[in-house]
Amino acid sequence: MSTVKQSLLIVDDDAGIRSQMKWALQELYEVVQAGHRGEAIAMVREKNPPVVCLDLGLPPDAGGVEEGFQTLDQIIELDPGTKVIVITGREERNYALQAIRNGAYDFFQKPIETEVLKVVLARAFNLHQMESEIRRLRRDFNPDDGLEGMLGSSSIMQDLFARIRKVATSEAPVLITGENGTGKELVAKAVHNLSRRRSGEFVPINCGAIPENLLESELFGHEKGAFTGAVDRRIGLLEMASGGTLLLDEIGELSPPLQVKLLRFLNDGKLRRVGGSLEIETNTRVVAATNIDLNESIRNGSFREDLYYRLAVVTIEVPPLRRRGEDLIMLANFFLHRYVEEGNKKIGGFSQQALKAIREYGWPGNIRELDNRICRAVIMAEGQQISANDLGLESGGKRYSGLNLKEAREALENEMAEEALRTSNGNVSSAAQLLGISRPTLYEIMERHGLKKDAD
Repeated sequence: MSTVKQSLLIVDDDAGIRSQMKWALQELYEVVQAGHRGEAIAMVREKNPPVVCLDLGLPPDAGGVEEGFQTLDQIIELDPGTKVIVITGREERNYALQAIRNGAYDFFQKPIETEVLKVVLARAFNLHQMESEIRRLRRDFNPDDGLEGMLGSSSIMQDLFARIRKVATSEAPVLITGENGTGKELVAKAVHNLSRRRSGEFVPINCGAIPENLLESELFGHEKGAFTGAVDRRIGLLEMASGGTLLLDEIGELSPPLQVKLLRFLNDGKLRRVGGSLEIETNTRVVAATNIDLNESIRNGSFREDLYYRLAVVTIEVPPLRRRGEDLIMLANFFLHRYVEEGNKKIGGFSQQALKAIREYGWPGNIRELDNRICRAVIMAEGQQISANDLGLESGGKRYSGLNLKEAREALENEMAEEALRTSNGNVSSAAQLLGISRPTLYEIMERHGLKKDAD
């Protein structure tokens, strides 16, 4: 099956040069020619070539550059994405630089070295393709396909958004399930923002990131003198979120005594601060989230069944990135565009190998991993495109093939923790911030994988 060649327009008043270039390049491209500005603009309108080679010396002023500059301006006006490579004599370097400022992609000086020109052309065509893909994704993306900062046009995400909208209209407790990095907190925030409680506080807390002896005080508050160090009364998060929503992330890490106390609160909406005797009534909607199988926790006795059914009146499952189809490339381009703009980098897109690696990789760390890898790639990339090597996927997207999901997650966890610690020169606080987790969680990961505990 033959491949359709991309169009390359050569604009030069010298028919001999046009023929030589066509002969050298016709195996790679569909070469079309023009000898003056009128022909060039007609060919651009007819063929819409991604790349144009343009000699600035065109009739009726073949000895000057004015006609060439006007041709360049018209081509860019017709299609700003066209990559125009200006061909000049060695004494015309200043004109070539002016052409770059006017929108040309690159310049080439005569005499033309065919093999070098082929490399420049290949880069120009590749960049045009990447930019066209990004424009297509932006054009096809309907803002209505997203929800409260979450992006996704796949059917599985549209089903998720529909479920969030339905749940938001009720006051029922919600349990959000999903792997690490899938965006469970964004889902909880969307439920809050679309509810009648949107004017109230949205208060998230990670139950696994706070020591057990402090978590009760964080949730329920304490009275002055309730324990050593309680020098003032403290309002707990359940009370603080009254009129709004409290997200209990990693709910499976809650200790049995706190499970009992939370169940009591969910049943009657009343709480007692630590060290207090007064029952305080609050109007707080509780949304819980977990990345573990709570049914398994119920079976092994670490989680109360009655609390589970009280929390999981409605359950929302957030899909992993690997199940979201072409959302993956759309999200990759979204993150790339954001970090390129933030860093003012001249990066046009992903290489074909990088796109292949992105599609094939399992993304056990989900959106958080995708975000982190692209952020790092933009910082470290030296070329005009992000390569598979820049993404750390140089061995291909199947780097974790042969491992089950649990093993792949552990391998990724170890790899990302090592990388974050290396990037932050062993500073645990900085590394935890890079990973988007708490210091205690990172310490647990370090201990689990035998990573060195350098001092902060």
